[in-house]
Amino acid sequence: MFKAVVIEKDDQGYRSSLQELDESQLPEGDVTVKVSHSTLNYKDGLAITGKGPVVRKFPMVPGIDLVGEVEESSHPDYKVGDPVLLNGWGVGEGHWGGLAQKARVKGDWLVPLPSKFTPAQAMSIGTAGYTAMLCVLALEHQGVKPEDGEILVTGAAGGVGSVAISLLSHLGYQVVAATGRPDDADYLKSLGAVDIIERSQLSEPGKPLAKERWAGAVDVVGSHTLANVCASTRYRGVVTACGLAGGMDFPSTVAPFILRGVTLVGIDSVMCPREERLEAWQRLAKDLDITKLEAISQEVALSEAIPMAEKLLKGEVRGRLVVDVNA
Repeated sequence: MFKAVVIEKDDQGYRSSLQELDESQLPEGDVTVKVSHSTLNYKDGLAITGKGPVVRKFPMVPGIDLVGEVEESSHPDYKVGDPVLLNGWGVGEGHWGGLAQKARVKGDWLVPLPSKFTPAQAMSIGTAGYTAMLCVLALEHQGVKPEDGEILVTGAAGGVGSVAISLLSHLGYQVVAATGRPDDADYLKSLGAVDIIERSQLSEPGKPLAKERWAGAVDVVGSHTLANVCASTRYRGVVTACGLAGGMDFPSTVAPFILRGVTLVGIDSVMCPREERLEAWQRLAKDLDITKLEAISQEVALSEAIPMAEKLLKGEVRGRLVVDVNA
């Protein structure tokens, strides 16, 4: 038997609860993982509360991240005792996820846990930090250099934003953080932000083109924020888009793209190819200051995951939520 958060939907409605399950109930897969930690991401919050159409079948164990040790394997790349982690691949949406003490998954979805990180540190990074690294890699691949000018990070106090600021600052970029929580200014500066702007400057309908400022950007918000970021990006600047915390719409024009040559790069962490995942985690091990992870994250027990999901969606959580599934 093992403990897990379970989401159910039937005649009694949509609900989430902490349950004890039998290992025989685990879904198909060629690797069974004894999970040590998982996380609570925005998508997990939507799934647990039912406030977004995330879960595709029921019952479902949420948790798009997990880390642990291989307990059983018929996959050629993994043997019993190997430390592994998983991000995305529809886990927690269409396949049972990490908010449980055991998980059975496809070995092709796993990557080795970098030796630099403890399991808890790996989940302090989690999908949010891995997504942030994908954004940084995209900026680099598009030729954005530290000397080119300021890099904007929206949703700065969240998981993606916190790690993005830390990474970009470590690499020598001038990072400007956009947040709706002015009380977090000291926290954001401790991560490496050189300036803070109020998110309301970006969240209202704006002009097709605004004054040029950003050499690059990491946006997790979408909607008017993303449109305004593109409109104020400098000639040949690059904007990476990886979230929709402010909405799925994109009320923009082609002006930034055809008049300033702005590049908008979409970042998908869920189905991202394995080679790029490995590159992202290798770079995280190299470029992320792990001393900042403690400030970025807080740890909660599996029994706290359901109430914390509500707080996460209300914007009451700073940084990353790591779940110790055995606490």
